[in-house]
Amino acid sequence: GMAVAVRVAAAVAGAIGLGLIFGHPAWWVIGVLLVLLGWHSYHLVRFERWLRGPRSRRPPDVPGIWGTIHAHVYRIRRRNRQRKKRLTRLLKEFRKSTAAMPDAGVVLNPTNEISWINAAAERLLGFSKADRGRRIDNLIRDPNFVRYLRTEDRSGAVQIDSPADPERRLAVQVIPYGENQQLLLAKDVTRERRLEKVRRDFVGNASHELRSPLTVISGYLDSLGHDADLPESWRAPVAEMTQQAARMQRIIEDLLTLSRLEAAEPEARRDPVDVGGMLAVIRKDLLAVRPRPENISLSLASKDGLLGSEPELYSAAYNLVSNAVKYTPEDGRVAIRWFVDHDGGHLEIADTGIGIPDEAIPRLTERFYRVDKGRDRGRGGTGLGLAIVKHVLNRHGARLDIASELGAGSTFTCHFPPARIDPAEADCGEKDTVMAGSAGGR
Repeated sequence: GMAVAVRVAAAVAGAIGLGLIFGHPAWWVIGVLLVLLGWHSYHLVRFERWLRGPRSRRPPDVPGIWGTIHAHVYRIRRRNRQRKKRLTRLLKEFRKSTAAMPDAGVVLNPTNEISWINAAAERLLGFSKADRGRRIDNLIRDPNFVRYLRTEDRSGAVQIDSPADPERRLAVQVIPYGENQQLLLAKDVTRERRLEKVRRDFVGNASHELRSPLTVISGYLDSLGHDADLPESWRAPVAEMTQQAARMQRIIEDLLTLSRLEAAEPEARRDPVDVGGMLAVIRKDLLAVRPRPENISLSLASKDGLLGSEPELYSAAYNLVSNAVKYTPEDGRVAIRWFVDHDGGHLEIADTGIGIPDEAIPRLTERFYRVDKGRDRGRGGTGLGLAIVKHVLNRHGARLDIASELGAGSTFTCHFPPARIDPAEADCGEKDTVMAGSAGGR
């Protein structure tokens, strides 16, 4: 830029010099400037013609500033060409990798319209290239998916029947990324679902088949236990067998409960449930258990009830409270609390028991999972109680929170959504009802 300015200044100075020698310096300056303008216009036209030509063509050999401009643009063009080749190569590799993906992938824009699909999406969801620009909820009309798409929290997946093949079951998840973009992933879980059904049917059928012979065995053992003529040496073995048969019956009953819950509709029915009355009954039953903590208290901060299945909710609450009683020493305490706020209803069972290690908490609701196998079996547990609790809560749209400290106790809280709350009559008030201590239990 400086060189051009110097050249123009030198040309103007020369024109002024010639003007002083030959007269009319202004005309000499105008003439020199017109020559410069013509020269630049000519090279500007050449530059434009070169830009319109093939991108790979080398620049013409031009002197001065125009040569520098040609060289700069040629370098930029070559760099862009190399970048374009690299991007094209990456795009080809991306297409190859997405075509090889077994899971369906669909890119959605902020308004849930399809921007891109992979080959698996055509196969699993029945989409085609022509569906680009269409809203995803116009193509997947499953109510569970539509509801899932409208929720803010999409941490989990939702299962749907494939629009292309109703026999095929898909697990679908929508993951946000980039600037308001969303990636829908659909995984074929048909085989897993069939295996789950086979397992469920087997457990249910086996439990049913085992119940009858076990009832007969228990009946005979009970008769033997009460038989005055039974030799003294047989009394302890028969009592032990009776105890183990009763434990087997509890396991079978729990397995049948789980099978029923799994076979039922995903959502529990909506009957009015008197939570306060239900918890009072559970507390009364557990006050009769020996050994037990000295203090089992019940605090009802709300008269509101729940809309759900009373047998299921009773089973879940009983399992949680009996667990707290089972793992709390006799000088400890168990506090049952029911309260309702704008987030819904909350059933809290806090104990001062042995506590649970942090690494065990995520696995507590697995079937037959035990933190301390020897200690648990000695207490007569089935290892299925918390699995039942999880299923019942899922069916009521609720979730279970577990907080615990080893040696200090645990708190299990069931959070029920506002839609499951059955409001009490207006004149009932919101006064706390507390049933504390061991009254009635001693």
